Parts: sequence; C-alpha cells; structure tokens
Amino acid sequence: MNKKLSLILTVIAMSSVHLGNAQELKYPETKKGQVVDQFFGESVPDPYRWLENDLAADTKSWVVAQNKVTYDYLSQIPYRDQLKQQLTDIWNYEKVGTPFIEGAYTYFYKNDGLQQHAVLYRKSNKGGKEEVFLDPNTFSKDGSTSLSDVSFSKDGSLMAYSISEGGSDWRKVIILNTADKKQIGETLIDIKFSGIAWKGNTGFYYSSYDKPKGSELSEKTDQHKVYFHQLGTAQAKDKMIFGGAAVQRRYIGANLTDDERFLIISAANTTTGNELYVQDLSKPGSKIINILSGFDSNTSIIDNDGDTFYVQTNLNAPNNKLVKMNIRQPESKNWIDVIPQTENVLEVSTGGGYLFANYLKDAISVIEQYDYTGKKIREIKLPGVGTAAGFSGKKKEKTIYYGFSNYITPSTSFTFNVDNGQSEVYIKPKVKFNSDEFESKQVFYTSKDGTKVPMIITHKKGLKLDGKNPTIVYGYGGFNISLTPGFSVSTANWIQNGGVYAVANLRGGGEYGQKWHDGGRQFNKLNVFNDFIAAAKYLQSNGYTSPDYTALSGGSNGGLLVGATITLDPTIAKVALPAVGVLDMLRYHTFTAGAGWGYDYGTANDSKEMFDYLKGYSPVHNVKEGVCYPATLVTTGDHDDRVVPAHSYKFVSELQAKQKCDRPVLIRIETKAGHGAGRSTEVVINETADKYAFTLWNMGIKALK
Repeated sequence: MNKKLSLILTVIAMSSVHLGNAQELKYPETKKGQVVDQFFGESVPDPYRWLENDLAADTKSWVVAQNKVTYDYLSQIPYRDQLKQQLTDIWNYEKVGTPFIEGAYTYFYKNDGLQQHAVLYRKSNKGGKEEVFLDPNTFSKDGSTSLSDVSFSKDGSLMAYSISEGGSDWRKVIILNTADKKQIGETLIDIKFSGIAWKGNTGFYYSSYDKPKGSELSEKTDQHKVYFHQLGTAQAKDKMIFGGAAVQRRYIGANLTDDERFLIISAANTTTGNELYVQDLSKPGSKIINILSGFDSNTSIIDNDGDTFYVQTNLNAPNNKLVKMNIRQPESKNWIDVIPQTENVLEVSTGGGYLFANYLKDAISVIEQYDYTGKKIREIKLPGVGTAAGFSGKKKEKTIYYGFSNYITPSTSFTFNVDNGQSEVYIKPKVKFNSDEFESKQVFYTSKDGTKVPMIITHKKGLKLDGKNPTIVYGYGGFNISLTPGFSVSTANWIQNGGVYAVANLRGGGEYGQKWHDGGRQFNKLNVFNDFIAAAKYLQSNGYTSPDYTALSGGSNGGLLVGATITLDPTIAKVALPAVGVLDMLRYHTFTAGAGWGYDYGTANDSKEMFDYLKGYSPVHNVKEGVCYPATLVTTGDHDDRVVPAHSYKFVSELQAKQKCDRPVLIRIETKAGHGAGRSTEVVINETADKYAFTLWNMGIKALK
C-alpha cells in the first residue's frame, strides 16, 4: 500500500471514530460552581449559574470552545455540503408576500431568491412599474440587522419602520416621508415589544421599558410604558401616556380606531388575559378610562362605528366570539353578539366593509364572510385544505388579498372581491417542488389519558411503512398558539430526501380554544409531553418510523417540549433538536420578560406544589447519571433576549457531563442572532443543513439517496 493511500484511509478511519463515538469527542471543560438555591426548604444546586452572565469573558470563551467542537463534528458529515446545496437550490425562487394598500401605493415584500432579507416594494395604484421602497439588505453587511415592522400614517404619506440588530427584541425606529423616502427626524432607540400607532401626521404611540442597568440581553424587564412621539421633536421629550409605576403592567400595547378618534390600550401581566383602556382623542383633556378590568379574557377591539365598538373576546366564550358594545356602556352585560361562539375557534378580521371569520376546524382554516349586523354572506371556497391568512384591508377597498398554503402547497396569493366572493390567483410561486409527488394527511391518535390529538403527517407518496423512514416529529404545545399547515422550504427538502414530517397539535396550543390551552398549562403541563410521546409512538407503531429513526424537534416553548420529553422518556427517539428552549423552569421568570409566562408555566415561587411540579420536569434539573439520551443538537443565539441562551448552555452542560452512551451532545450557538425572527437566508440555510446532517448521520444514514 502506498503512503498516500495509507494516509487517506487513516484519516477516514479517524473521522469515522470521531463521528460515530461521542466518547471520543472532547467536550470543552465546563466548570462547576457552588451556587445552591433554596425553595421551600429544599436545596437545589445550580452548578452552571455562571453561564447566565452573557457579558463575562469565561462565558464568551465557553461559547467559542463549544462551537469549535460542534462545527468540527458537523464538518465531517459527508453529505453536509450536499444538503446545504439542496437547500440553496430549492430556496432560490421568487417569493412575493400578500400585498397591502397604503395611500396611493400598493406595497408588497419580495425576495428574488437568495437575498438575505425580503425587500419592500411598491407600485402606484394608478399603474406603473414596481420600485424598491425599502431594502433591509442594505442595513448591515452580514445580514444581522433586519426589518421588524412597518407602520403607515392613514394617508400613507409617512411611514415608521423598526429594525432589529443581531436578533435582539430591542428595536430602533426610523421615520420616512414616503414620497421621497427621506428620513424625518432622529432615529428612535430602545423600543421593545411595541407596535407603532399613528395619530394623523403629527406623530405616533409606541411602547418600551426602561433600559436595564446590566445586560440588556438578560436583565429583567418588567414595567412597560406607552409614549407619544411628536414628529420634529427629540425622543428625550416624548411624553409617557400610560404604564410605568402608575399602572404597572408587563405588556402594554397602543393602537387607534380607524377613524383615529379613540386611543385603545391593552395591558397585561402575562401572555394570556388583558385589560382594555380607552381615551377619546376628539375631546381635548379627556382621560384614559378603563372599560374592561381584570385579566380573565383575551379581548381586543376589531373596529368601531362611532361609539359602537366591535370586540373579539373569549369572555364566557372559550372559542371566541364577536360582540358589539357602546363605549358609554362598556360593561359585558350590555354586549350584543354579532358572531356568536361555535365549536370552532374564531379569529375576526375586517376589509372592504365586511367582517371575515377565520375558523379553525381541527387546525384547518374555514373562512366565512359577514356584514356588520352579523348576517352571514357566504362561506369562502378555499383552494384546498390548509391555512388561509389575510382577508383584511381598508373599508373602501372592494378587492382585498389573502394567502393560502399547506405543507405541500407553496404559499399563493389571491385577490378576493368582497361583493361577489370571487377569488383569483394573484401570485403563484415557481418552486422546484412537485406537490403531486407528496401527500399530507391528518390523523387522530390517543394520548396517555385517552385524549384524541390531531397530527398531520407529510411524506412522499408510496412511502414504505417499514419503520425505517427518518422522521421529524415537531410540536409546540403552549401559549394558546395553534400550529396550522404551511409550506416550508426546509420541510420540502426533508421530505424530498425521503423523510417523514409530522406536526402534532398538542394540548397547550389554541387549536381547540381555551379548553385545549388549559389542558396543557401549569399543573397540566405534563399532558403536553405525554401528547408528544404518544405522537412518536403512533408513528412508530404504524410503521412510519421506529425509535432509531425518530427525531424530536421544537423551538422556544417547543424547545422545552423536546428537552422535557427526552428526560422523561430517553428511549422515544434517536435524535433531539431543542431550539432556543425554555429549559430551566426554576429560573426562567428571572430573565427579561420571562415573568410574563407564568400563566402558562407557574413559577417556582408560587407554592411548594408548583415548585415540585416544575422541578419534576425542568430539563436542566432532570438529566440523570447513567442514562443514554438521544443524540442531541441544541441550537440557540447569543443575542436571544426572549429566551436567554443560558437555558441552552446549562442544559447542554448537564447532558455532556452525564451522557452514558456514545451519542453526541452538541450545542450550535449562532452569533449575532436572537430568538429566530429576522434571521438572514444564509443563516437559516446553514442551520437547517446542520440539523438535517446531524439527524440523518445519527440515524445511521451514510449517504443521501
């Protein structure tokens, strides 16, 4: 054997050992501290507390060292670059968002294919060529600064847009004259969890917190405030309108009725339940009055006609209803139903002088059109079974827009004539994906306590049910959020490579209204994990996959889902992909706005019973010695100030220290990235390729078909 060939074979052998045996991986040394917390007389060690300090040099060094091990591992997977190229190829198509009309122009977002961020275009309503209005790709060289939100004055002559730097929830706001696209006044800074509500062309309302004295990425933010910014004045002179020490609320949002007569303020302390306040701006000196107190409902004002308000609420209506009330007699006893509650969850939008009821029927969209008296005009025929979104616009517009997609149908935009109910294709994307080759079907499986749970399974037609299909089971299960069918380029690539993609509509979500949400929160949180385990077992018992070919995936609250599931049942899957997860359930409420999640989770300080319950499933506290856990790739961003990366840092440290078998435990930490929103195309493609490569390799897949 010649020396060159011998050297090549030696390198291959070394690589195989390195990839196949996690015991050969040399994880960075993660020191243990001596921190011990006391909860109701019980001592709880927190040896990795030091990793919570994102400003510390040793934390930054740890991040660098962990990333080196992770990227060294991933770089040796032979088809990692192939996956990246596949994803790049399928991603490279023109994507156009659903249009919206502001003043004399129709605006829409478009990405030519592989641009880092979608560009905001416009064209005159009188015809003419489209033009670039705002290009986020010019905000930063590396794509780490993104466009977050835009808001136009009622006549469309002014626009304020917010940007996020490095994925942070903190925003800057810039004001433009839409005619010439020139900036007006100074850039506003330090704005967080805020909309922008214009009052004529004089200025706008926005919300923010006082800037933390320590790390702005991890320090607690607790008292939200509403300000009014007067155009032409410095931000330092902005007047606080509501909140702060006077009315202490964690989340406060402000908007105006369409006629700009009333300021509407929604205030909350958690992510569920809100108060409503109103100020009559037509009367100088009028006070802000409370029209709905307490936090017993999710209630929002949809529209108004003078003193008559149209209100969506789940007060005494767990699946939501639309009511009308007179602002002079706002008590709920005086409310009149316009669209009553049904067995399906309701969300209402307005456009063209009509109401549009978007119902969820087993997580699938059903759209009905009503007039303002509550008379049903028609059920709108959709292009298929999936998710429809949009059906909103100004009252005078007779043509509005909506989008439709499902797991195998790329998002298509439609026009809708509000008078005759006719839909027409507006923009249909040209994707390198043949929907006819795939199928997506809904099943109902039984969870541990007998509850029926829906799940949509997507894969190539003719799939062989031999238990050997690489399968990703995805879930969320929290915060009243519904997972509805939608096209994803990442998912398309997975199923093109022969994989199965299954999305379970777990309890804790909003698919069946308040009862479904309540069934998966606080002392019912274990139901969510049991639903997820049952989803995987259904797929395994029906031949789609087996534990050796199962991967669990979820982000944020879904990252908790994955982390808790593998500590509760380490045998259920071969691979775990917890992303930006809430993983330390005893301390989550001490970071940024985490205290607002108490409605869903409860906190360790609430009671001995709640502490015991949280500690019983908290992923960081339930990694045990002598257990073989799935091959795990934790992903997070170093600028995540929604779910701070310390959750992920501490969890992976526990897993690396205690993993019994040779399955790898790695963490991939994206730098200059946050919780997920606003990430560039390149960042998303690279992370997806790494997740898929890690997953397939640890399922024993040596080459792509």
